[in-house]
Amino acid sequence: MTEYTIIIRPAEEGGYWAQVPTLPGCFSQGESIEEAMINIKEAIELHIEGLMEEHEPVPVENDLIIRRIQVSQIEA
Repeated sequence: MTEYTIIIRPAEEGGYWAQVPTLPGCFSQGESIEEAMINIKEAIELHIEGLMEEHEPVPVENDLIIRRIQVSQIEA
């Protein structure tokens, strides 16, 4: 079993948007965080299946570190 880091953000139109940094182009959405989690899991599985069908390498996440940093607001 492989684990992937996902990023979940509120969507402008409502609900949530999820993406997988290690799998470019792999994203999904949901009305709730729980639904987004279920949908991104399915998207990951389908994404990997597609890579395998095309005989492409399946990226494996190696210690992806996501952090937040504060910066000064730049005024225009």
